[in-house]
Amino acid sequence: MGQVISAPLNSITVDVEDYFHTEAMGATIPREQWDRMPARIERNTERIFELFASRSVRGTFFFLGWVAERFPSLVRQAVRLGHEIGCHSYWHRLVYRLSSEEFWEDTKRAKQTLEDIAGTAVIGYRAPSFSLVHGTEWAQEILSELGFLYDSSVCPVNHDLYSNPNAPRTPHRIATGRLLEFPVATVSIGGRNFPVGGGGYLRILPYAYTRRGLSHLNRREGLRAVVYIHPWEIDPEQPRLPASARSRFRQYAGLSTTLRKLEHLLEDFRFAPIVDSFAAELGSRSCGPAQSSFGQRMTTATCTEIA
Repeated sequence: MGQVISAPLNSITVDVEDYFHTEAMGATIPREQWDRMPARIERNTERIFELFASRSVRGTFFFLGWVAERFPSLVRQAVRLGHEIGCHSYWHRLVYRLSSEEFWEDTKRAKQTLEDIAGTAVIGYRAPSFSLVHGTEWAQEILSELGFLYDSSVCPVNHDLYSNPNAPRTPHRIATGRLLEFPVATVSIGGRNFPVGGGGYLRILPYAYTRRGLSHLNRREGLRAVVYIHPWEIDPEQPRLPASARSRFRQYAGLSTTLRKLEHLLEDFRFAPIVDSFAAELGSRSCGPAQSSFGQRMTTATCTEIA
């Protein structure tokens, strides 16, 4: 199809976690064993950097705090390349399984770790496995209190881990209006939402499904899409871990096709970091005029909220 300059500027996002951090492998590899696992995150993330650079694409990289602390060069490299740094929690625990105190501590630790390494303000958050679902409104308030300006943790579909079908599909305010929510891309057919925002859906389904869905959003609805990918999803050589049949399917199906599909995606649509794609929405909640220039140093103290 090829990019059209007048086409909407979608957001490409990367949840920076390794193959053993996923919820699918949580029962197989407990957190106490993470440091003993052979890491593949560094090379896989660098491959995404290289792919994006070859297409002159910048994105939002939601780093797991655990990853950032052990591979700080990845965070600094993302900043040098002009990508936005976002927060993906520290320990990759589902929000609805945490107390408010646990969520506060995990999120604050991750945000501080990322800002110390990157030298930039981290204003965006994404919950592990899109677990900011109905009943976790208290977490939205905590995100605002910790200085985040937006969240991208909502995938408004039916799902056994993150069922949230009644959430709005388009950008909206949460946390009593103090936080902006940018949901992952879906299309609505017959009153039911279908995911087209990447991840496992990009891996497992034919690329034509994703292309048609995003084209519908951009051309028919005039919406900008938020799309996501994980570094481990472009790594068909990753170790095969013992897990349930469902977990193995979720983790390994379509791995050999993801890189090629991602290349097509970057050729067929326009992408940028969330902070650039949704600059108009974030304009009233800015970090000053240099917010979208991630090569420049910013601190949380420079952020101002305008009600």
